[in-house]
Amino acid sequence: MATQQLDKRKSIILGLVGIAFIVIIFWKVIPQIGSYSDAWHALQSMSHLAFALIIIMVLVYLTSYGFPFMAATPGLKYWQSQQLNEAAFAISNGVPGGGAVGLAVQLGMLTSYGVAGAPATAAITAVGLWSSFVTLGFPILGVVALLAVGGNGGAYAYIGLIGLAVLVTVVVAFVLVMRSQSLARSVGRLGNRLIGPLRGRISALRNLDLVGPITTFRSNMYELLKRRWATITVAQVAVSSTQFLILFVALRGIEGWDKPGTSMGVVFAAFAISQVGLLIPITPGGLGTVDAAMIAILVALGVQNGNATAADLVWRASSYVPQIIVGILALVSWYRRAGKTFATAKTPAG
Repeated sequence: MATQQLDKRKSIILGLVGIAFIVIIFWKVIPQIGSYSDAWHALQSMSHLAFALIIIMVLVYLTSYGFPFMAATPGLKYWQSQQLNEAAFAISNGVPGGGAVGLAVQLGMLTSYGVAGAPATAAITAVGLWSSFVTLGFPILGVVALLAVGGNGGAYAYIGLIGLAVLVTVVVAFVLVMRSQSLARSVGRLGNRLIGPLRGRISALRNLDLVGPITTFRSNMYELLKRRWATITVAQVAVSSTQFLILFVALRGIEGWDKPGTSMGVVFAAFAISQVGLLIPITPGGLGTVDAAMIAILVALGVQNGNATAADLVWRASSYVPQIIVGILALVSWYRRAGKTFATAKTPAG
């Protein structure tokens, strides 16, 4: 009971810290690199065509969200995958520290769809891992795009190099684990040696043996990833790519489609490099951290302050609010149907 109260207290504290960071970023940080008043004027000048294109891209983005779990769970229908991913998004990104709850909801939903425990856990793990891989890979592609369009990549090249180093390390370890059971045990033993100096300082690591969890992880994941890694990759890249297109269409709509504007390469560089903010787990969905980085990079690459701020606000609202709403509706719909299903299953026969 004490543990539950401690966890609840920690969750409240983390939530308050996250909200404080969001307020500080949007109240103090962003006004120093962008302009809300100029952004408002820019939004007022947008044409009906620009708004229509944004709506279309939002619909495409929402559609893409239904593919990752469908790719990772053979036999899962598209609507089930869409319902699953959107509900988890609403919980994980709508509530600071809601990631653990989102994972539990995903497992419960997959169970209600008839997916057994081991395949459900493997699917959740695969989608989460591939999402992290894409998050680490996009800043690298962003630096490449920045250099390709002739931008000064000096300050941002370090971000790309850090992302590249982390990505290579993670991928190499992952491939070794997947390659054979003996290599998985070797990676586990190496991990034990690396955390050795911390065992005396962190009680949770004192008796931790990584060999068992890593070999179990390989056993659960091997067959799924052997058959479906490419499909999962395409699905996850599609999610991030369509989210980028919302930003591009928003900025070009603000600048005016009938005028010369910011190139797609520049917008992609800003979008991709700013995804590093997703790795900072203080705010849900990188709210504030990603936005500040994105506006700063766009302005540094020559976009007007007001246009950059307006484009980010449109992008954030368009890619965040609809998903929260759809996720809540998906969660309510699933809860009602699952409740009836479980009630029927518990009712004794005749």
